[in-house]
Amino acid sequence: MSIEVIFGQQLRKIREERKLSQEELALRSKLDRTYISLLERGKRRPTLNTIFALAAQLDIAPSEIVRIVETIFRKNS
Repeated sequence: MSIEVIFGQQLRKIREERKLSQEELALRSKLDRTYISLLERGKRRPTLNTIFALAAQLDIAPSEIVRIVETIFRKNS
């Protein structure tokens, strides 16, 4: 499984845990809703700025998102 897919799965999981729609997360993070959708489907690679913007709105440290993705990626490699 690619890092992009794992990131997208975790982004969706965290967003849903916070009870946010893609639209609401997009508005809060000043990103396009379709971009959020593409990230969640593993179709785009987030920039560091994007990870920080999303993390701020999801009330999670950017490093925690990266740690989760890294842990899952290592298990699947």
